[in-house]
Amino acid sequence: MNEIETKIKEAERELEQETHNLARLKNRKTYYENGERQKRAHRLITRGAAIESIMPEIKTLSEVEFYELAEKIFALPEVKNLIAKDVN
Repeated sequence: MNEIETKIKEAERELEQETHNLARLKNRKTYYENGERQKRAHRLITRGAAIESIMPEIKTLSEVEFYELAEKIFALPEVKNLIAKDVN
């Protein structure tokens, strides 16, 4: 029986190690996913702040009004051309 008990304890130890490794990998995955989310949030915040600094009146618009204005601005041919030029 001693040999069986030793094998059981060894298997339990290995299971514990693998459980720990799995938890570590899940934490790493979450870290990378959150990192991308944080970068996106930072980019959106800084760009929104830039828009407000250029045109402070934007602050008084509702969210719907802001989106309608943005759609109108980005539909202008001059703006489309500038963006295409700057992106390329």
